[in-house]
Amino acid sequence: MSGRPEKLFPLFSNITKLDGIGPKSAQALASIGIEKPKDLLVTLPASGIDRHPRQSVQGALQGEVVTVEVIIESHQPSHQKGRPYRVTVIDTLTSFQLVFFHARADYLTKLLPTGQKRIVSGKVEYFDGVGQIAHPDHVVAMDQASEIPEFEPVYPLTSGVTQKTMQKASISAQELAPKMPEWIDNQLHAQNEWPTWNDALALAHNPKSVGDLSPNSLARTRLAYDEFLAHQLTLALARQDALRKPGIATIGTGEFSKRVWDSLPYLPTNAQKRSIDEISTDMAADIRMNRLLQGDVGSGKTLVAFMALIAAVEAGGQGVMMAPTGILAQQHLEGLQPLAEDAGVVLEILTGRDKGTERRSKLTALARGDIQILVGTHAVFQKDVEFKNLRIAIIDEQHRFGVAQRLELGSKGQAVDVLVMTATPIPRSLALAQYGDMDVSILDEKPPGRKPIKTALISDERLDEVVNHLSTAISNGRQAYWVCPLVDESEVSDLTAAEERFKFLRSSLGEANVGLVHGQMHPKDKDSAMARFQSGEIKVLVATTVIEVGVNVPNATIIVIERAESFGLAQLHQLRGRVGRGSQESTCLLVYNPPLSQGGEKRLTTLRETEDGFKISEVDMQMRGAGDLIGTAQSGLPRFRIADVESQSGLMQTAQKDARNLLERDPKLTSERGKAARLLLWLMEQDRAIRLISVG
Repeated sequence: MSGRPEKLFPLFSNITKLDGIGPKSAQALASIGIEKPKDLLVTLPASGIDRHPRQSVQGALQGEVVTVEVIIESHQPSHQKGRPYRVTVIDTLTSFQLVFFHARADYLTKLLPTGQKRIVSGKVEYFDGVGQIAHPDHVVAMDQASEIPEFEPVYPLTSGVTQKTMQKASISAQELAPKMPEWIDNQLHAQNEWPTWNDALALAHNPKSVGDLSPNSLARTRLAYDEFLAHQLTLALARQDALRKPGIATIGTGEFSKRVWDSLPYLPTNAQKRSIDEISTDMAADIRMNRLLQGDVGSGKTLVAFMALIAAVEAGGQGVMMAPTGILAQQHLEGLQPLAEDAGVVLEILTGRDKGTERRSKLTALARGDIQILVGTHAVFQKDVEFKNLRIAIIDEQHRFGVAQRLELGSKGQAVDVLVMTATPIPRSLALAQYGDMDVSILDEKPPGRKPIKTALISDERLDEVVNHLSTAISNGRQAYWVCPLVDESEVSDLTAAEERFKFLRSSLGEANVGLVHGQMHPKDKDSAMARFQSGEIKVLVATTVIEVGVNVPNATIIVIERAESFGLAQLHQLRGRVGRGSQESTCLLVYNPPLSQGGEKRLTTLRETEDGFKISEVDMQMRGAGDLIGTAQSGLPRFRIADVESQSGLMQTAQKDARNLLERDPKLTSERGKAARLLLWLMEQDRAIRLISVG
């Protein structure tokens, strides 16, 4: 697997070797990601033009393309500058005109000799009731009729490249495509009646009707499947690679976990029990765990994570839990501390703020094994941080790092089990694309006693009512968040909005009652404002979106989100999850600035109608597209050229199953199908997979 197979060389050669592509067109195509013949193969026609021959232009609609046989009746050259040259022609039912601007008479008399038959194809326009075709796309003699395609593919273009150039280059790229062996499972291939790879390309580039352009056509579905299969093979190889690394069987004694169970004031949900079982089973095996714990806001991830950490401690090891920011690490510490006390386990925090002797003493205790569970930020990955016996690393991901960093993390400890948590529910298809190398546990129930959050939409013209409502709630001992709008990209104007609102609310609700946190504050000031809010000293916390993640104040039962229409759905769902954490009824007020755009209205009404994060994420994906949903650049989500993650999630699931089955039967890809699959990985430029096979 050392280098690209020779039969693929032509597809990765210089694009200027293709018909009609010179240095200028090559530069223009590169701007839309077409740099080699292979890229043209996966750039499929976006639409098509029906050029089936018709009897007459009569009855054609304005702007419709018509292909018709005509007799040339007469030429009317233009004698005035800027006036068009007209040629009158007759079909079986009517006469009409062909119109040419800036045309040379000698050229046109040769192209359209009077009294002769020709086939013309072009767009019909009507002026004063008379039909005309300006600059026909095709004019051919009767014996060249086959030169006009009955259904002509139309490719996506960029400036400096014409349809003709694209069609020509695409045909010559198809001629370079070598005959490929079949990499799809035989049974699956037969069952779906898919064409071979070579036939699928030919069909997709030469559609015969509008139906052939549909993503559900056999040819396009097959090509989409190839993209998914290459991607899922890469993830399955990464998974196989992780599983190949021997782990340490971590089997809890149940001693500490029993104390935790006994002290819980509520019963865990079935989803929590199921996830804890799945994780314990993984940890007890002698191969490394690589699992994703996906849970909605308030679904009780902390307890599940803690049970995994406890199992590591019971087995004589240590556990680490990592969060993307200091505030969140602190939050985890506060969530886990009472559980650790119930269990009688030593828990400590390490962030970038630990300096000097304090940091050194923590590191010594960690290396001795005196600290059993460590909570921290990425600071726990610095060279001088050593564990005595690290068994499990839990990452609270928040989408902050993609597949590559996750694979790096696995190499930190000796055979460390890895559990990634995410509080953002992701649609199933995206989870497969982003976390296909992992096993997945899902928390889709809320712990008992959690009351639904009442969500209401209020126009900002009624702001006074909102402030009165807050005033009453405060006098009844309740607390509230007030989230300020995202003004634009600059933090400065977000800050101005927050400070204005802060001043206004202090004058309405009393100076001592209102606090402020924003992204520009010094971490110490931010922490102190948060602490005063948590202790109940501050009643209303005005904030920019820094409170979005993980803050837990059970007594806060109201959240006001101003200019709610300027936030994304997932973000609104996360923000709303800051309330409803205690036993009291909670309210989320979405204050908007009318009139709402269609998208804004859909986001806010979706939020009002459901608290199910998985449902919300599906709507979010339909509205925004998969790439935007998680930021393609940082997520490690691949850019598919033909496949569509949103509408073809079933196909992605099949590809995952197929890839895993293939590798179980043929881990080194040496069978006939395995070798074909290697060709697919080279073709789809899955370099990471290729490295994994060559190492394996």
